[in-house]
Amino acid sequence: MSPYRSFYQEKAVPALQQQFNYSNVMQIPKLEKVNLNIGVGAAIQNPRLLENAVEELTQIAGQRAVITHAKKSVAAFKVRAGMAIGCKVTLRRDRMYEFFNRLVNTVLPQIRDFRGLSPDAFDGRGNYSLGLQEQIIFPEIDYDQVSEVRGLNVTIVTTAQTDEEGRELLRLLGMPFSE
Repeated sequence: MSPYRSFYQEKAVPALQQQFNYSNVMQIPKLEKVNLNIGVGAAIQNPRLLENAVEELTQIAGQRAVITHAKKSVAAFKVRAGMAIGCKVTLRRDRMYEFFNRLVNTVLPQIRDFRGLSPDAFDGRGNYSLGLQEQIIFPEIDYDQVSEVRGLNVTIVTTAQTDEEGRELLRLLGMPFSE
């Protein structure tokens, strides 16, 4: 078991149970999965950019990235259905906790002029999404090997029923929200 997962069991679970008065341990919210996504719209003209994005996302996640394809044709963007336009990774269990630990304790403090994350980016069901403008803030990425700086979407899916429960879970796990 990862150290961050044991931290969740020892610190966050009792605090959540006391705060929300859960009668059953199974009601206590927990992290379900973390989705990482990179959209590479320029891959239409240059497929090599997509290969680079897959390699970088694989390094960040520690798990092989999957190429995503367009579902619909969009004439304005010269996109046809089925074209490769991005990549994604879904992390679960120990890899998810290790990534979350790196995100909270290493990556977010490196962001320039960082004053905390918005506490309003929840989706109504306790899931949190954030966008990072540069993939080079991750320590696994070698700055000299990067061909292009691109953004990264991170979605943290929890079993919380409400945004309040999800916000409290992430706060107890160390997510730096601005107040």
